Amino acid sequence: MNEQLLSAALELTSRLDLPAVLQQFVDTAAGISGARYAALAVLDHRGETVLFVHHGVDEETQRILGHPPRGTGVLAEIPTHGALVLPEISAHPRFGGWPAGHPPMHTFLGLPLRINEQVFGRLYLADKDGGFTPEDVTSVDLLAKAAGVAIANSRMYGQARARERWLEVSQLITTTLLEGTDEEEVLPLIAQQVRDVAEADTCLIVLPSVGDTWACEIADGTLASSLVGVEFPPEGRALTVLREGVGVIVDSLAAAHPMRVPQLRAFGPAMYAPMVVRGTGRGVIILLREPGRPEFEPADLTMAEGLAKQAALALELAAARHAKDVASLLGERQRIGRDLHDLAIQQLFATGMQLSGVRRRLEDRGERELAALVERGLGAVDDSVRQIRAIVHSLREPDDAVVLVERLRREASIGRTALGFAPSLVVRLDDEVVDAEPAHEELVDELESRVGADMADDIVAVVREGLSNAARHAHATSVQVRVTVSGRGPRGRVRVEVEDDGVGTDLEMARRSGLANLSARARRHGGTCDLVDDARTRGTLLVWEVPLV
Repeated sequence: MNEQLLSAALELTSRLDLPAVLQQFVDTAAGISGARYAALAVLDHRGETVLFVHHGVDEETQRILGHPPRGTGVLAEIPTHGALVLPEISAHPRFGGWPAGHPPMHTFLGLPLRINEQVFGRLYLADKDGGFTPEDVTSVDLLAKAAGVAIANSRMYGQARARERWLEVSQLITTTLLEGTDEEEVLPLIAQQVRDVAEADTCLIVLPSVGDTWACEIADGTLASSLVGVEFPPEGRALTVLREGVGVIVDSLAAAHPMRVPQLRAFGPAMYAPMVVRGTGRGVIILLREPGRPEFEPADLTMAEGLAKQAALALELAAARHAKDVASLLGERQRIGRDLHDLAIQQLFATGMQLSGVRRRLEDRGERELAALVERGLGAVDDSVRQIRAIVHSLREPDDAVVLVERLRREASIGRTALGFAPSLVVRLDDEVVDAEPAHEELVDELESRVGADMADDIVAVVREGLSNAARHAHATSVQVRVTVSGRGPRGRVRVEVEDDGVGTDLEMARRSGLANLSARARRHGGTCDLVDDARTRGTLLVWEVPLV
């Protein structure tokens, strides 16, 4: 027996694969003790079973029993030190009967499996002919100590391998950032990679949404589509972690109280990592596992916090690139305004003066018809000067002082640079086309009164995001923007459509990125936002529709 025990202990400590170590420990304990049945229940910090390894029960019986023992009744009587030996388990005062389909058992030996003075699990042995002896207790206890060393070694090996994987993901994200990849591509990559390396079922990235709200903008894994757009309250775990700048591990969201985001009750273990850069919170990465899976380890949280900082850096770099683009755009506007004012208008003035001189000479010669033609040409020059002055004024004027139609024209003009061509823009009010020309002043004013400043901001944001998506993903040769306002009051509707003839957009990526924000804007007004990719025709159609009130 001593040689068998020593051989078993040495073989246990030579293994590094944790599942294999646990299974071999259970099988060896059954063989050394002579038990027909053996099982190891791995416990969480609350004493609940999170992993069950067994020996002696066939697959059909496992299927009938379903879940493993919950560790209550007689099993809860196993001491943290020593062993529980019973000649007849059913005679114990806390025996509550066998579940349906459970094989009957009689003799019983139970003892704790300890690692670094903490109870890792409980070993159950049952049905040895003649009962368990003190020698059995000693032998199995020694085997359990060897298993404890093997499990500790396996854990350290697993943590080292996990650190390697985290570092590989970190390197991948860093390389992607340095290549200047768009935020919409970096953040989904982070979610997918972090979920894989953390062995989570779902990864969420919570970012600022409309107004002061925070919502899940990126989701990867189980229930991902139903979690995009879910708002997180200020007093909840996610924003508390963000304010404090320190991550947290939750043993089970299914059992958590209070639960301010009910959609998360479908999950068990969770881990929250704040995305903080230079003391500023940018968002939160939430990793989720399904109920019954093991809890996250502190080492996981440390690595996740490091990656969360990289995700925050991704957002900051994207914001910096956007600010640079805006500054470049404003500079370009100013340059165009100066050129129009200093060059085009002056040239038109000179042309007008020349035409005026020609007209006078024609009149002096009595050539009235030709003089009239020149007069009409002078009128066209004057109209051109007025239009150019209006354009220069609009280029210098802040957005909050510009009507909606003009703001939409600006977005179309900006989109031209990214698309490489001018998108089509049509604004309609009750079936009438509206533009910023003086002849449409009444329609422009009526449009402003129906839409209101708050909704106008959202309409502009929808057009901007739609053109941006078409420029980045569609590879289109034409883009049409249609803004339609119909009716008044509760029955009135606003419908924005951005349609391209490109190769189509990755709907999953689009829904996880800026379009989630547009959906939040639509929900705020009681409306909807959808992206349609019709396989029968080329291109993509973004539809954003909300009631006027």
